[in-house]
Amino acid sequence: MKLIDVTNSYAELVNQQLDNTDTTFIRIFTLGKTTVIYTEAPTHYEIVLQNKQRRVKRIEVNEVIRRLVKNEQEKAQMSVINLENIVEISFPVLNPIQTTG
Repeated sequence: MKLIDVTNSYAELVNQQLDNTDTTFIRIFTLGKTTVIYTEAPTHYEIVLQNKQRRVKRIEVNEVIRRLVKNEQEKAQMSVINLENIVEISFPVLNPIQTTG
């Protein structure tokens, strides 16, 4: 399975996410017919897998987790929600960057 970065093809979605949410970083990938949206916010990360034609396969979810979630502690704290054609994975930022002001 190839996870292909197609972020540049989704400029409007990227701008909407950055403007209307607490997202600070976003990447969009394809995994065959499945679209993968990876976002980072100050306190959490989210990965959404969507396939408009069929249910998202467990092997796709496992591959995305293997490729995009490197920290084992983060994997242990993941929350996975399975819907008909969407899977949402979220997990906290374990060491958020502290800013002083």
